[in-house]
Amino acid sequence: MAVKSDRKVPTPTTVLRSYIERLVPEDQKLVRSLRAAVRKRFPTANELVYDYESHFVIGYSPTERGIDAVVSIVARANGVQLQFTQGTQLPDPQRLLLGSGNQPRFIWVKAAKQLAHPHVQALVVAAIYHAKVPLPSSGRGALVIKPTAASKRGVQKAKI
Repeated sequence: MAVKSDRKVPTPTTVLRSYIERLVPEDQKLVRSLRAAVRKRFPTANELVYDYESHFVIGYSPTERGIDAVVSIVARANGVQLQFTQGTQLPDPQRLLLGSGNQPRFIWVKAAKQLAHPHVQALVVAAIYHAKVPLPSSGRGALVIKPTAASKRGVQKAKI
C-alpha cells in the first residue's frame, strides 16, 4: 500500500519568494522591481535561480544553462548587482562595469530605473549581441530553480 505524503512540493515562484524574503526590506523591493524590469526586457529568456551560501542569482538565459545567461540579478547581503555574463567582451567607455573575473562584470543597482539609463541600455544591447546563444524571438521563458553544488551535498544555506 502506497503512503501519501501531505507535504506539497513548493512551486518555483514560492521558492524564489522565500529567497527574496531573506533580504532586508529595501533590497526585497529592489529585487522585485529589478526582476520585473529585466523580465520585461527579456520575456523569452528562462529565469534560472541559483541559491548559494552567501547570495542568490536570477539568470536570464535562452537555455536552461546558467553559463548562457545574458544578464543576471545577484542579490547579496551588501546589495544588488546586475551582472553581465560576457562582461569582459562588452564595450564600456564610461567604465561602469566592475569585477576582475575571467568573464562576468557587474554594476551595483540602487534602483530599477538605472536600467533605463542610456549607458546601461548600451551595455544590455551589447550583452545581447555578445550572447553565446541567441534569445528566442517568441514565447515566454520559464522560472527554473536550479540545484547548486551545496544543495546537492545537503549543505545548509546561510541566511542573507
